[in-house]
Amino acid sequence: MEGPPQLPPELWVYVFSYLSTEEKHTVRSCCRYLKKLIDHPSLWKDYTLVMSELRRYTYGFWHTLNYRKLTRVAVRHLRRKEWRRLVKFLPSLTAIVFVDGGRQYKEKYMDNLARFPNLRYLGVRNATWDEALLGRSLMEHLRERLTHLSVCNVRLPSTVEFIQTVSQLDNLRYLLFHQQSEGYGLDTVRPVPCSDFHTMMLKLKKLNHLSWGMKGEPPEPLPDDYLSPPDPDQPGVSSYGGPALTSLELVDYPETILPENALKSLISLRSLAIRYRYIREGIECRLRSWLSPLRQLESLTIIG
Repeated sequence: MEGPPQLPPELWVYVFSYLSTEEKHTVRSCCRYLKKLIDHPSLWKDYTLVMSELRRYTYGFWHTLNYRKLTRVAVRHLRRKEWRRLVKFLPSLTAIVFVDGGRQYKEKYMDNLARFPNLRYLGVRNATWDEALLGRSLMEHLRERLTHLSVCNVRLPSTVEFIQTVSQLDNLRYLLFHQQSEGYGLDTVRPVPCSDFHTMMLKLKKLNHLSWGMKGEPPEPLPDDYLSPPDPDQPGVSSYGGPALTSLELVDYPETILPENALKSLISLRSLAIRYRYIREGIECRLRSWLSPLRQLESLTIIG
């Protein structure tokens, strides 16, 4: 059987960039030469590897990840002892996502994140914390580093304390927070208080994208100015655009929760996405009044 055509390595890498992940793995099994080419770091720079039961991975597997210079992982059911493997074999990780945590986590569990000096993106999905998700010591390490934070379907002991902690992330540019009920009782929805939400918006001066969601429905509508923090320097001025916010996504917010002028101060928005959970019959759609002040809007997405 003849080997592959004699082409420059960089040309092979360029060709392989059009392959799917499954196709890359197929090519990788052909021969040692193609295996080395397919592991070129440029072909995996945006790839996120989903990992679980880290003890079962061989040294050869970790060596391959190092050769590819992998920087993004999603880990399932990560045990505290398995942190050492991540730190040892992938110290240059820039993005870590925790998925489907099967138990209640304590504050110190996340302190291991301080051992990744290049960490910029943190995501948490489907887990329960019985103590603070981000403790004080960890915050000192992440305050200047973290640019992306994504928390979805996570039960927290105190949502207010979490938002107050997030407000300290000076370089945060992307925030996704889809709120679940807090504590361990009934799924009672307590929206983040207006004052705490405004404080967060005003402190996160570099925030560009906000995805704000809620599981369930609060008993009362949110205040008229909930999504529109006032200008701290010019109170009462209606032309304040908030921080550097240019993209907003509202998830599971029915018409009855947000007032007609909910977005009146977010005039810097260029992208707006609204994901309805349901639309009740007989309730007047408020979308037109929401869009009225958004003169710079370029993209509008309605789902539901």
